[in-house]
Amino acid sequence: MNWSALPDLGAVGLLAAAFASVARHSQTQMSRVWLIGWMMIALHFAASLFLDLPSIWGILAAIVGTSALTWAGMLFMWAAVPYRNEKSSRKIFASLILANTLYIGLAVAKPELRWAFTPAAILFGALPLIIALASRRKVQHRLRWYVVTLYGGLSAFLLALQSRPVFNVDIAVYAVLFTVYLGCCIHFYGAYRRGTAGAFITIAGFMAWASVFVIGPVMLTFWPQIPVEGEVWNLPKYVVAVGMILLLLDDQIEHNKHLALHDHLTGLPNRRLYMDRLSSALERARRAETQAAVLVIDLDRFKQVNDTLGHHMGDLVLQRVAALFSSRVRRSDTVARTGGDEFSVILEEPTTFKDASLVGKSLIRLLEAPLDLGDRTVQIGASVGVAIFPEDAQDLEALRIVADLRMYDAKHDLEQVRTGTAQSEPIARSNPEPSPYAGM
Repeated sequence: MNWSALPDLGAVGLLAAAFASVARHSQTQMSRVWLIGWMMIALHFAASLFLDLPSIWGILAAIVGTSALTWAGMLFMWAAVPYRNEKSSRKIFASLILANTLYIGLAVAKPELRWAFTPAAILFGALPLIIALASRRKVQHRLRWYVVTLYGGLSAFLLALQSRPVFNVDIAVYAVLFTVYLGCCIHFYGAYRRGTAGAFITIAGFMAWASVFVIGPVMLTFWPQIPVEGEVWNLPKYVVAVGMILLLLDDQIEHNKHLALHDHLTGLPNRRLYMDRLSSALERARRAETQAAVLVIDLDRFKQVNDTLGHHMGDLVLQRVAALFSSRVRRSDTVARTGGDEFSVILEEPTTFKDASLVGKSLIRLLEAPLDLGDRTVQIGASVGVAIFPEDAQDLEALRIVADLRMYDAKHDLEQVRTGTAQSEPIARSNPEPSPYAGM
């Protein structure tokens, strides 16, 4: 038994457990793939314990341990691919797993079969290229061609190395491992171009991890008298683990911020973010001496939907209304859910009372047609109140009160129309002019 690998196995096991604890709160496909990758690293060290066993068992341990190291790298690389769920991406991933495992198996178990290394080396370059060309109409991402180029280069290097009179199998295996972890560095650089400690540590860790497979053989060849402890070569693994944990924590912090500022059902800004944006919009309008508008929209007959069809249908109505409203206003404007069945809109400059009223009418008209909710069709309506800064009010709270009052006036007028006690529609219903934002 090679007991020298036991401390590394324990350290990686603890890091994997810490990673699993952090990833448990994320529960994304990416975090699950990362966790499987770290389990492969643990398998690599576990297999290293049995390298000194005689005959077939030591060979099997070497194949499993080295292959697990490449499998981990391939998993890390694949997790950083934005189109990883594409069928062609899965095919490239599977083909590279096959090529790596086959080549390492030959290098460890049958290094004397020189002829078998040529087709094995060709697979590295040929398989990704064939799959990429076959799927080029669906996927044209630059990362795919980085992979094709990287493994094409590896294939060419291995073929050149194998053509030499003396074939150094160890150098070939180091080249395979270098390519895997250089690919991780490239993919993480493409996926995490952000100035955070987690991104920098992870990318730098993968670069150092890849460099180990170049620096190590060079030192053994030219400076064998310089002793280097095995833990030094394993240090980049721990750096990458720490970096990945920081990346997960960064993502969780951003996710928590999003949840704190957005409605969980519709994904729209909630009242807290809405008030913050409204305050900023009014401050910009005050400095530029322009106008800003607030629209308060209350759904009609929403309580009946909840009471008769259930709250799950009410949730579907709110989600559909949120999508309709968001698709109609400009990107510079804000649609928020500020109450149970209340939505609010901030319209920034340029806007006037007439423009804001037209936008309100266009939003109301979106709800005049029945909403198709799968096996149900629901007919609802809405009423809107409009307030303009600075004409109607000079501060945030007063502006919202004016918009609320006008919305309730519109709802009251609408009820009178329905009961036949009034002759005109409220402002949100009457004007047939198209919205200036229609089609945006």
